[in-house]
Amino acid sequence: MPQPFLEQRGTRRFALTLPVAVRFQDAPVPEMPAHTKDVSARGVYFFLESQVQPGSRLEFTMTLPPEITLTEQIRVRCIGKVVRIETQINGKYGIAAAIEQYEFLGGTSC
Repeated sequence: MPQPFLEQRGTRRFALTLPVAVRFQDAPVPEMPAHTKDVSARGVYFFLESQVQPGSRLEFTMTLPPEITLTEQIRVRCIGKVVRIETQINGKYGIAAAIEQYEFLGGTSC
């Protein structure tokens, strides 16, 4: 008998397609464009044309829309690491990254 799926995420995910600028610490390219599939307070899932390794350290910047912030759009810079890579889909890789630190640009650090 199949086991029911148990949700392991502790925070709400928002299904958002947002442009995101991604930079990897060990990559020769200074910044790579990507777009998100979903975003939460603890992580992000995005599509990238380049394959990366799990555990890779990254920094990314995105603009959260008013639907999420409940005020105005806010740019946020995040630092974290790649926790999962999914099979290439339509020429892109699905990347799940944990957010370890973030900073609102023009605002306070968190």
